[in-house]
Amino acid sequence: MTDEKPPQQMGHGVKQRDLITMSPEEVDAFLHERRPMTMCTLNHDGTIHVVAMWYGFLDGSIAIETKAKAQKAVNLSRDTRLTCMFEDGDYYEELRGVELVGRAEIIDDPDKMWELGVNLFERYYGGYTDELRPFVETMLNKRIVAKLNVERTVSWDHRKLGLPPTRPS
Repeated sequence: MTDEKPPQQMGHGVKQRDLITMSPEEVDAFLHERRPMTMCTLNHDGTIHVVAMWYGFLDGSIAIETKAKAQKAVNLSRDTRLTCMFEDGDYYEELRGVELVGRAEIIDDPDKMWELGVNLFERYYGGYTDELRPFVETMLNKRIVAKLNVERTVSWDHRKLGLPPTRPS
């Protein structure tokens, strides 16, 4: 008789974090795919304000534009802590995601705001031309731009686990 325990199988108490973490290059590629993000700020009473947002890139960082009087903008003016989540997949073995935790920096430089406006337009609508300038100007009217300065990144890609598909045929 032996006191040895049988080896644990995947998904049965085995730490899998190192197996599913994305590389920095994988995170970057994932974030550059066209998708919405979930953005979380803190309300005045400490509750979490969660919204779906389109996002773009400013100076290599995630950035958003929003109405200056929107709840998320009010929250960020009071407390710059910001968490954003990006996700994909419908079944466990397909799930991928990135959580970025950091602080928002409010950008008021008109040239930088314009740069983000054009970036957002191109990401979600298509190529920008000068004929579309009035649309981007309207999009940025009475808006703020917030850029996320990331302090922590968490990622996962369950496709790396090599699990059998659970998607119904």
